[in-house]
Amino acid sequence: MAKTPAPRKKSPPEKIQLFTLEVNIINGPMTDAFAQENPIVSRTFLIRGDQTLDDLHEAIFEAFDREEDHMYQFQVGGMGPMDAKARTYERPDLFDEDLPEDKPSGDALTTRLDSLRLKVGKPFGYWFDFGDDWWHQINVIAIEEGVPKGKYPKVVERVGDSPPQYMDWTEEEED
Repeated sequence: MAKTPAPRKKSPPEKIQLFTLEVNIINGPMTDAFAQENPIVSRTFLIRGDQTLDDLHEAIFEAFDREEDHMYQFQVGGMGPMDAKARTYERPDLFDEDLPEDKPSGDALTTRLDSLRLKVGKPFGYWFDFGDDWWHQINVIAIEEGVPKGKYPKVVERVGDSPPQYMDWTEEEED
């Protein structure tokens, strides 16, 4: 008599983490007048751990009312912007693969947030538009187990106005 195979044990469902990230603009082409009126410009997001860095980029792009997409890079694990020790993540179609120094550590299109070993209180960087150099510091505010139903990523707080992506410097000269 043939033995009936033992029923397979179901693996527990994957526990998805929910990240609360505060994204602050720390440098970019802003006029003095804009900076004085908006000393802090930040957006706080809720984003699932199974979402990618590209999903975060798209959320930041929309939340800061940007109009034209550009190259971008996330920097994780360094001590500040452009730290050579940081792991970098970009879209592979946006870097020059012939130059070894341009090769990122990972692909922003496929790298999930929960794979980055992020820690509360340990910031990481986001660099948008390599010509105008919009620098952002991303503060990890909270990491929770389980995700309530809803659409993510989502903005849960806005501080300051969104700066124009391309500053009209003639306004500054006229003042």
